[in-house]
Amino acid sequence: MSQTVEKRNFPFWQRLLFSEMLLEKTRAKRIAYIGLMTALCIIANMFLEMKFADVQFSVTIFISMLTGMMIGPLYGFCAVFLGDLIGFIYNSWGFMYMPWVGLSVAFMALFAGLIVNGVKLPIKGGLYIKLALACLVSFLVCSVGINSTGFYFYNKASGFSAAVVEYVETRFGTGVSYFGYCCYRLFFKGQIFNSIFNYVLIFLAVPVLNAVKPLGVNIK
Repeated sequence: MSQTVEKRNFPFWQRLLFSEMLLEKTRAKRIAYIGLMTALCIIANMFLEMKFADVQFSVTIFISMLTGMMIGPLYGFCAVFLGDLIGFIYNSWGFMYMPWVGLSVAFMALFAGLIVNGVKLPIKGGLYIKLALACLVSFLVCSVGINSTGFYFYNKASGFSAAVVEYVETRFGTGVSYFGYCCYRLFFKGQIFNSIFNYVLIFLAVPVLNAVKPLGVNIK
């Protein structure tokens, strides 16, 4: 049986746990990759963040999506969520733990792993199409759908800040709606620019990692 046939015959439950890259490696190498990416997630959350109030500027999106692609959807989800939790414990800055933040980046890993490893596009530039789709899903479902929604209901319950109220009233002439709050977070607080920066890193890093043969990375 050829190696190509073996790749196509991996059962679904294995593809849900591991990336295709890890399925081709030995058990020892799988453990090493999972440990490495989990450690990278922890480091990113502990040392590679800048926080102002409830807004984070970091490479967390980049690391999260790369983790899902490298080690697989479910292991990526767990590694990223653990990294966010340990990072919060290390430097909470006096804020309460907000689980939707960890869930949003963990689902970024899950979706990136599912899309990049699960979707087959045997055409030129297929990898870039999958990366673009992963970035789009990450932004709409995770950054907006999970993260911004969590902060919206949290701030609605505790009371919106004067800055949020003024921003929404000035631009929309209404009270703080979900749409208005998302605009505030994305544009006034700069979250959309942080997201774009991380997505650019994804498009730059994946081809470079694939090209460095000693690393053994094969994201396709």
